[in-house]
Amino acid sequence: MDLLTQEILPEDYFIVDEPYYESVADEIQIFEAAYNNQLPVLLKGPTGCGKTRFMEHMAWRLKRPLITVSCHDDLTASDLVGRYLITSGETVWVDGPLAKSVRAGAICYLDEVVEARKDTTVVIHPLADDRRVLPMEKKGVVLQATDNFCLAMSYNPGYQSIMKDLKQSTRQRFVALEFDYPGIVLEQKILEIEAEINAELAKTLVKFAHMTRNLKGNGLDEGASTRLLVHAALLIKAGVNPVAACQSAIAQALTDDPEMLSAINELSASLF
Repeated sequence: MDLLTQEILPEDYFIVDEPYYESVADEIQIFEAAYNNQLPVLLKGPTGCGKTRFMEHMAWRLKRPLITVSCHDDLTASDLVGRYLITSGETVWVDGPLAKSVRAGAICYLDEVVEARKDTTVVIHPLADDRRVLPMEKKGVVLQATDNFCLAMSYNPGYQSIMKDLKQSTRQRFVALEFDYPGIVLEQKILEIEAEINAELAKTLVKFAHMTRNLKGNGLDEGASTRLLVHAALLIKAGVNPVAACQSAIAQALTDDPEMLSAINELSASLF
């Protein structure tokens, strides 16, 4: 067992300024309680609903460094834990983001974890139960996480399939927080603050978003997210025609199907 001293991470892993985040329910309280009791956290919710911003806010709130890993099909266990590399003719060990987080007592956030290979997620199991250890098989050591270390990961249940779903053996190690798009009033407030737009424009954009969300399952996998609404609002604020802004920032981001694009563009034209 490797009982480590805390590694010092560069300043850019720390979030200095408070990220803007509006609490929807009791997610902040639950995350803090989970962190204080050394429990890993799973964030569930659609794309663009604020999961990553929430993690940034909690890292700032807890004054811990945040290391984010965007998971993908080619992500291997070595990518997370580390590997030997040849540098200047010498073989040296280089920690992966998970090992770096364990050593530094950081928050490690695995974004869209179901995109990673299933054999990769198994490496987190010893970290996600009461052992809180990270086996480094290639080095023949086991890292013991410090009290400050926190493991968090996210996924979008809307994209579940037989091939891309979390195993029960993984899910049941985590405290789960369910996220969704904010209510109408709160989403309008978020747009007003994030994009610095007036209340009338924010109200219209949110109404448009709900129209697209009603198409989920009827030609769209997802409706317009809060993130996409912010993108459209920024384009409009910069002088882009609202219909063109919605087409570029929202419609084209949601689908490539010509019929669905036409339908979404008609919705925006009816509002603007």
